[in-house]
Amino acid sequence: MTRIRLTTGGRYVDATLNDGAAARDFATLLPLTLELEDFHRTERIGYPPRKLDTSGAPEAATPKAGDLAYYAPWGNLALFYRDGEHSPGLVILGRLDATRDDIERLATATRVRMEGVP
Repeated sequence: MTRIRLTTGGRYVDATLNDGAAARDFATLLPLTLELEDFHRTERIGYPPRKLDTSGAPEAATPKAGDLAYYAPWGNLALFYRDGEHSPGLVILGRLDATRDDIERLATATRVRMEGVP
């Protein structure tokens, strides 16, 4: 499992990536800064520079607040600040190691810096 740090608004929260192909591929893009926009008042989304390898991933997932995910059909990353609906094409990459307040702060984030934790 890989640990990463997400920094937004001068504050950070750590996350743990799972061992799936998409999470491993995502880790190769780090460090990475993304512009974020709101989607359905549930998640903040941003677009990495390329699509991720989703081989072996489940066909769908039901995200929870605090999940870091990848939506393969659009090629976007998603930071869930509320529980989401079961979604075909959604791949969970990992989970924020965060308090509810940390997760709620993501609801208004417009930019995030993601990097590995030494």
